[in-house]
Amino acid sequence: MILIPYLLILIAYLLGSISSAVIFCKLAGLADPREVGSHNAGATNVLRIGGKSAALGVLLFDILKGTLPVAIGVSFNLSPSALGVIALAVCLGHIFPIFFQFKGGKGVATALGAISALSFVVVGGAIGTWLLVFLISGYSSLSAVLTALIVPFYIWWFEPQFTFPVALVCCLLVYRHHDNIQRLWRGQEDKMWDKLKKKNA
Repeated sequence: MILIPYLLILIAYLLGSISSAVIFCKLAGLADPREVGSHNAGATNVLRIGGKSAALGVLLFDILKGTLPVAIGVSFNLSPSALGVIALAVCLGHIFPIFFQFKGGKGVATALGAISALSFVVVGGAIGTWLLVFLISGYSSLSAVLTALIVPFYIWWFEPQFTFPVALVCCLLVYRHHDNIQRLWRGQEDKMWDKLKKKNA
């Protein structure tokens, strides 16, 4: 029983390291998402280069791989700190995948899946926040950053025992969006529908 948390942390990282964006694009005969578009191995970039079906598959897979190890930890009644480290490990795997030269995605969908295993209320608030910001601004990156900044307050309110580890995950997400933040600041970031128009032009 003592080894279970450590084993799940390792499994979480390895599971997170399975880059669904690269795999789905290869199966669909598309370019490596790390080499085209935003060079990000995530659902948004796959949508930009490959279409809706591939992007949906990536999104669902990334959410599931975030949920699975944390949910297993919950089933073993692991401590909040252990669950938090498992959630952080699966996100680190997604962002720095050992199987794909440590070049992964930004971790938003995977973090969403991990948090969903901790609190459905918080993940519902996160999705609502993302959608609200996106509908107002049109920027996927801005939606992700603002949601990551707000989610620690949601978790503190509803599941305070997970505040610290979830805050760490959210800090990691903000860090992974540093290039987007710079482009937003300079007014150089494209809105999602502008990116899709360019792809279809």
